[in-house]
Amino acid sequence: MKILVTGSKGFVGRNLVAELKNKGYTDILEFDRNTDKSLLDKYAKECEFVFHLAGVNRPKNEEEFMEGNFGFTSELLELLKKHNNKAPILITSSIQAERDNPYGRSKKAGEDLVFAYGKETGVRVLVYRLPNLFGKWCRPNYNSVVATFCYNIARNLEIEIHDPNTELTLCYIDDVVNEFISALDGKETRDGDFCKVSKTYKIKLGELAEKIYSFKNNRETLVMPALEDEFDRALYGTYLSYLPKDKFSYKLKKNEDNRGWLAEFIKSQSFGQIFISKTKPGITRGNHWHHTKAEKFLVIQGEAIIRFRKIDSDEVIEYRVSGDIPEVVDIPTGYTHSIENIGEEDVITLFWASEIFNPEKPDTYYLEV
Repeated sequence: MKILVTGSKGFVGRNLVAELKNKGYTDILEFDRNTDKSLLDKYAKECEFVFHLAGVNRPKNEEEFMEGNFGFTSELLELLKKHNNKAPILITSSIQAERDNPYGRSKKAGEDLVFAYGKETGVRVLVYRLPNLFGKWCRPNYNSVVATFCYNIARNLEIEIHDPNTELTLCYIDDVVNEFISALDGKETRDGDFCKVSKTYKIKLGELAEKIYSFKNNRETLVMPALEDEFDRALYGTYLSYLPKDKFSYKLKKNEDNRGWLAEFIKSQSFGQIFISKTKPGITRGNHWHHTKAEKFLVIQGEAIIRFRKIDSDEVIEYRVSGDIPEVVDIPTGYTHSIENIGEEDVITLFWASEIFNPEKPDTYYLEV
């Protein structure tokens, strides 16, 4: 199938084209403002489905709204009629089309044009009034508050909030793309004359800013925000996509002594924390026990013995582990435990604990195994 995508280098277009390629579509006719204009006639003749995503959001003058959102749509439809091309056409409009402003009026005019085209030609038309979108590759400081907040917060730049209680309706770009590809297969979600992306999220402006700031602060506190729901996971992934190119990494604090070193990696109120250690040959770590804190040990380099002893028993239990054979060892509560490097190279161990270490309530009691 030959698929025409106008606005192919825009936010929605880039994400859609990428996923179409993931789905195996190879004949994608990409058209953008920098494409040779003469190709539009050729594409309008050949295409078998049209994703009309091109539009104007922030022009230098108001007249460009109508030129970009109505004029170009009219030009495209005339070319399709010229070639008697009955390809279905999907067009992206905006919830702003309901409002009496230059942008809204231009989007409404584009909608009306497409609906009239469908009635005249019998072509299947799909008009999506999209809410505020967010996701990777959206242009910051333009028309997306999420992109602007992510970009600025990642760079320690100020953000502007006039009313933190303003409620936003947001839609994630992956959900938009999935809906569009369903529409390509004839399985669009209808809402009267219009089509819609059924999955949206509501959030207050102040809460949105707080979430994104918590993502930024994670590097200092190591405490991950809760990512139980889809919106938070989508927003976190979006935030990371706006990191400056020289800020993808961050260093951890190493606590070093004669045994080696230990560094905390990541923490969470819901799953505890993960840390990593390097232990020199012949060195033993641990020799302590916990009332409540559960742990898991995973040696990823070297040879070690993990020993346990119930605190009211003389029986010592041993597990010999190797980085060559990944093996997770659960550390039961009420057992004093230790890990000894019995090899000739450093032992590197990943540790998980069921709660974040609290120096005021460490729940850690020294007792040799």
